[in-house]
Amino acid sequence: MTTTHIAGAGLAGLACALRLAEAGHRVVVYEAAPQAGGRCRSFHDATLDRVIDNGSHLVLSGNRALLGLLERVGARDRLAEVHPAAFPFHDLRTGQHWTLCPGGLWLFDEARRVPGSRVRDYLAALTLLTAGRTATVADALPPGGALYERLWAPLVVSGINMPYEKASARLFAAILRETLLRGEAACRPQIATKGLSHAFIEPILGRLKALGATVHLNVRVEAVDPTGFRAAGVRVDLGADGSLVLALPAWGVEKLLPEVTAPPPGPAIVNAHFRLDRPAPLPGGLPFLALVGGTAEWLFARGDVLSVTVSAADALAALPAEEIAAQLWADAAGALGTAAPLPPYRVVKERRATTDQSPTHAASRPPARTAHPTLFLAGDWTDTGLPATLEGAVRSGERAAEAVLRARITPFARLGRFPAFTLRRSGHI
Repeated sequence: MTTTHIAGAGLAGLACALRLAEAGHRVVVYEAAPQAGGRCRSFHDATLDRVIDNGSHLVLSGNRALLGLLERVGARDRLAEVHPAAFPFHDLRTGQHWTLCPGGLWLFDEARRVPGSRVRDYLAALTLLTAGRTATVADALPPGGALYERLWAPLVVSGINMPYEKASARLFAAILRETLLRGEAACRPQIATKGLSHAFIEPILGRLKALGATVHLNVRVEAVDPTGFRAAGVRVDLGADGSLVLALPAWGVEKLLPEVTAPPPGPAIVNAHFRLDRPAPLPGGLPFLALVGGTAEWLFARGDVLSVTVSAADALAALPAEEIAAQLWADAAGALGTAAPLPPYRVVKERRATTDQSPTHAASRPPARTAHPTLFLAGDWTDTGLPATLEGAVRSGERAAEAVLRARITPFARLGRFPAFTLRRSGHI
């Protein structure tokens, strides 16, 4: 049986493993952390005594690869759908609230648009669809106008994790093509009511186990060499028909394979989680809320935990946790209309949350295949045509799996240099 080894059990690695296991490959996954999921996972926080997500993600019904994966593992019902699509906003400066309701003839209904906006303000975004490879969002859709601060800038910063003036126009156009421009049915928010691990990671791991795949935790890939890998003192050769998929962060792959040109790290993302005395309904009646006019950008409510997310947040991440919490709680309290003091909190700084997604680095992402006939790449930083999102991670993993399945690796080809890797683990595999 053909064996594929996968380094990394984030969403990209797990998506790759699932596709290959479904195709009949023997799959072995190695993860350096004590749990699978990468940046898409939940954990119990001792300070809050609650299970929280390491970061907040807004999944939409247009994320067809991600939702298709959940269908295949029988976990589609672990996401609650907001139907019809609705996106509540709150302006912290003015106290004004509105709900964006895309679909049908919504552009001609003032009640479903951003206050003060006109139809032509939205049509201006069509210039993004023909933007060149070197264009930023600001080049194609210049700042200013009724939608800049109240729609385009919030969507760009949170969707691309780059400042508006530096974000790739092509990557943002990809978001629009797959969601807003496909109508209401592609824009419905999908809510992981019990957390990311419950919605995504646990069901995928369960399906992999049922298919006979093996997942080793606490195993770190340390080196790639021509002949095999070593783990817990045991050396294993790739053999005549084995393959290796590196489903690691860009900087991790670059350390192992200097010949791979990976994009540099992008800005930090900061998340703050607050435990409230009781569940607090958000303005708009949905479990999420977009904020403008302050530091906080998105609020997510799950039970008595309120989570705040800020993207492109290098300056904020440089502050001490207590200052971050106070600043973000002030914005959250303003949106909730409360004067309550700072509650218990947990601040999570993701300093390398994504790679740099400016036009230069977006255009130089590597494909799934490498120069080595047995080595493949997966990760939201590879050439998927999408930003570094959960959807991009799943597509990258599935593309890597398809590349493995398509590869015709003959004995002659394997006479050349092919990869192997060394692993380190506390314990045994």
